[in-house]
Amino acid sequence: MSEKISTCLWFDTQAEEAADYYVSVFDGGKILDVSRYGDGGPGPTGQAIAVQFEIEGRRFMALNGGPAFNFTEAVSFVIDCATQDEVDRYWNALTDGGEESRCGWLKDRYGVSWQVVPSVLGGLIGGPDPDGAQRAMQAMLAMRKLDIAALQKAYDGV
Repeated sequence: MSEKISTCLWFDTQAEEAADYYVSVFDGGKILDVSRYGDGGPGPTGQAIAVQFEIEGRRFMALNGGPAFNFTEAVSFVIDCATQDEVDRYWNALTDGGEESRCGWLKDRYGVSWQVVPSVLGGLIGGPDPDGAQRAMQAMLAMRKLDIAALQKAYDGV
């Protein structure tokens, strides 16, 4: 059964390259379909118009729509990470050619915004100890890539 709502990502001309990149970053990612321009189309013959792909069980479409629109931080994808190794793996893969920001945010090489977030973060910055939660929040605000051990130490007052 297909999803009722999926995500369309608008690229200038890099839709197929971006889809290939995203399916390489996430385990089990796959390209589902590629539609290409034919002779007389608005794009070069053979260039992808749209690429359907799936990552983490979620369907996406990468569209070559031209240079009219760019990505902004107003929309981001949040990756829930169970371990620091997972945080590190996604952070390193998605910042390769991209740029780091603060508090676990980054932009990948295509300008798409991501938040790489440890699963424990909510329990630390919203934990039952208000002083610990404030210390964890201050620690997070000083980080780029989130460090679970450092956040836990801040919460614990160590």
